[in-house]
This record gives sequence, structure tokens and C-alpha cells, in this order.
Amino acid sequence: MAHTNSSLFIGLMSGTSMDGVDGVLASIGSEPTRITTLAAAHRPFPDELRAALMALQAPGENEIHRESLAADALARLYAQCVADLLDEAGVSAAQVCAIGVHGQTIRHQPGAGYTRQTNNPALLAELAGIDVIADFRSRDIAAGGQGAPLVPAFHHAMFADPAQAIVLANIGGIANISILDPASDSAAGFDTGPGNALMDGWIFRHRGRHYDDQGSWAASGRVDAALLQALLDEPYLALPPPKSTGRDLFHADWLAARLGPFGMLAPVDVQATLARYTAVTLAEAIHRHAPAARAVYVCGGGAFNTHLLDELGAALAQLKQPVAIAATDALGMAAQHVEALAFAWLAQRFVARLPGNLPAVTGARGPRIMGALYPA
Repeated sequence: MAHTNSSLFIGLMSGTSMDGVDGVLASIGSEPTRITTLAAAHRPFPDELRAALMALQAPGENEIHRESLAADALARLYAQCVADLLDEAGVSAAQVCAIGVHGQTIRHQPGAGYTRQTNNPALLAELAGIDVIADFRSRDIAAGGQGAPLVPAFHHAMFADPAQAIVLANIGGIANISILDPASDSAAGFDTGPGNALMDGWIFRHRGRHYDDQGSWAASGRVDAALLQALLDEPYLALPPPKSTGRDLFHADWLAARLGPFGMLAPVDVQATLARYTAVTLAEAIHRHAPAARAVYVCGGGAFNTHLLDELGAALAQLKQPVAIAATDALGMAAQHVEALAFAWLAQRFVARLPGNLPAVTGARGPRIMGALYPA
């Protein structure tokens, strides 16, 4: 049985990029900003699991059975990641208070009153021997919120600067921003649109790779202005926050519908245009909603796409907003660990019976304790 008075928490995140599980073991002090990463691990998705989870993004035959099998496989992978963390840190399961696990989003439909992160937290608790806290988004949706993004609350607790407005840009499969402005007593934030999802899908289709390493393929292509404009015409981009999105909207069929008139474009030029699209949608969201920001700190897989970050800087410069861009490492938190740490933090909030959402971000009726407990 885990020690409820322990300061040790595990966070597990598998995001919309669908590349695998990122895990952290963290010590979280009574001061909410005191968080120390003791171990980190990554477990890539086996091809079969990745394909099964990708197929669950769209309606299909025998979905309940297929989802249940995928959830079990995912829980086993989570358990392997937990074992890696404990081994690296030399810590026993009994010393850890709880695991905060996001699950894998397969549908996100807040307008219809639900979001679904597939997972089998009961199996994870059984395998790990540690209390598991899961299903963080549902309570916010029950309270009238979007259920997403959840990371701005963590960003606000960790990174708010009383002297200046900054933006945290989390670029996973979908991109979101957290606006931390000392002129406001709370963070703002929302999903800006696609992050890596469209680029990853396109390079996999044409080059058989799961992602464009440092954006080198996109950098070798030419942006097509007409295609870029067709992509920018997506109505979601003009919606006011609170708002959230996912692969329910930005998927291969969405892209195919917009590529129709551009069939003669070379695949590399489509990739270049998709990189510019992610950069421009992020830049325009920052410029419109955080005009005072002079620093953008990037986390998630996009932090390692140097071409994308160059494009983001150029897009902000074109909007006449002088912004320094850096990874969150510059703030003392590794870019690839931020989201997993957020779920360790949310688990700690649950144990302390403290709210984990920001109503100003999600649109919920008020602060809520987020998550559901599966005891070891």
C-alpha cells in the first residue's frame, strides 16, 4: 500500500503525437512550485498498439472490444514505464504516494459532453502496486468545461513570473498555449490547432518515418501560399477561447479534403507548408491573446523541431512581436518531461483534495478536484 504522506508521485503521459509513454518520478514539496524530477523514462508504442490506438480515433467495427484490448496493452506499457522509473531511482512501489496517468485520448467531444482517454487504471494499479489516479478531464467537462487544456494550471503554478508576461507553448500532436501574465491573477490558455499531428502523418505516409527529425524534410521544401491559406481558413482557428481540439478535427481526411486542388504539389512542399501552418497558427494565437509577451518557452516534442521553432520566430517577427523563443529547459524543466510532470502534480492535487483545473482556461463553472482513484 502506498504511503499517502509520501512526497513521491509518478506522472505518465501519452499524448496526441502517439509516439509512446513518457514517465517521471517526482518529489513534490508542500510549496507547490517545489518539484524535483528524480527519474524519467520513455517507452515507445509497439507498432501494433500504435496502429490500434490510431484506428480508434475514428468510428469503426467492434470498437468496444478493440478499445478494451488496446487499453489493457496500454496499461501494461504504463506498468513497464513505472518499473523503469522505480529501478532508475532505486525506489520501491511502497514509497510512492500515487501515479497520475492521462490515458490515450481517442475522442474529445466536449460539445457533446464527453472526452475519452482510453486506459485500464485498475490493471495498472494491480500491476504496479501503487494507487492510480486517472480520468482527469471528465470532471471539468461535467462542470461545463472543455476538459482541456489541463497543463495551464501546472504552468501557472511552476512558471508564472511576477515581472513579465510569458507564454508556454506545448507542441505535441496538438498545440496549446498558456498565457502567464502578471496583470491577470490567473492563467489563460487554449488549443491553438495542430502541432505535430499533420506533419507526422504526412512524413509517415511519404517517407515511412514517425516524425520529421528537427524538421529537416520540411526545411528542404517550399511553402505553398495558396495551400497555406486554404489551411488557415479552418473555422476552429477563429473561435474565441475557451476552446480545445484534437485528432477528431485535425486528421488525415481533414488534410486530404484541403489538398484536393493541390494534387500537383511535391510531398516535401506540403510538409514545408504544414510546418508553416503550425507556426503561423501558434504565432497568431500568441499575438492576439498575449500581445505583451516577450518570451515563449516551448515544451513537448515540438521543442526539438528546430525548423518549426525558426518558423515560429519568423511568424512572430512578421506580426511585429519581438519574442525570444527557448525550450522550457531554460526555466529548469526539461521540455520532454513537462506534461508527465503535470500529471504527477495533478495526482498530488487530487491527494491533497485541491482543484486541478483553471475555470478561466476550460470554461468550467468553478474549480474542481480532478481525477478518479484506483487504490493499489
